[in-house]
Amino acid sequence: MPKLIATDLDGTLIRTDGTVSERTVAAVARAEEAGISMVMVTGRPPRWMHEVARQLGHRGQAICANGAVLYDLHTEEILSRRTIGVEVLSETVTRLRFELPELRFAVEYGEDFAYESSYRIGRGVFAPPGGKPVDDEGLVSRPATKLLALHPPTDVDELARRAHCAVGDLVTITHSSRHPLLEISASGVTKASALSDYCATRSLTPADVIAFGDMPNDLPMLTWAGRAYAMDNAHHEVLAAVPLRTSSNDHDGVARILESLLEAPA
Repeated sequence: MPKLIATDLDGTLIRTDGTVSERTVAAVARAEEAGISMVMVTGRPPRWMHEVARQLGHRGQAICANGAVLYDLHTEEILSRRTIGVEVLSETVTRLRFELPELRFAVEYGEDFAYESSYRIGRGVFAPPGGKPVDDEGLVSRPATKLLALHPPTDVDELARRAHCAVGDLVTITHSSRHPLLEISASGVTKASALSDYCATRSLTPADVIAFGDMPNDLPMLTWAGRAYAMDNAHHEVLAAVPLRTSSNDHDGVARILESLLEAPA
């Protein structure tokens, strides 16, 4: 029996229609009642967590922005954050513009965000309505929890490779969808680094953790955890790296594993 369950949200715990199934809500509630801690480990910024917190009954805590933000789902408050400093942010944008001139940028700060006027805004794909447009100077004027870099349609895996060659010495680069959108964090910040820190303060080890995920940004967490499951709908890199499988996000894959754990003989 694990002591902590770490699960991604989109493509993992959350269905394609953006909802959490009643079966999954019930499984999460049973896990908490059994004394198992729940941590939602997501690329989402805190401002995208309100509806998830409501659907889950404000249970557990969340590691947001791919490890940059610790967020309490009970109170919906940011507890801590790790940011990309202004100088590194500026140098990263400069190098990426040179290597990939078609990139358009947005920045997450935690509670709010800003974007270039040419950055496409589309609910559920890149960023929801809100925020404010900024010029080049405004884009890098504040430390950011995450830098977003959007490219016209192209292969996102190749896009990530080129970006890593350009700025991998400065920041951490990943992606969490099949759209050409890069998610960039401070150097060394990943889902695994944040989850490791979270567990260390609670005297938990990787052997105490079971993890679920579907995309490349989940891989550090999935390879760190003592036991990990790839969703049936996962990215090919995740399926290649994680031997254990569960059903897709639309077929309650996380709930199925939690139910089997909770129903197993002691």
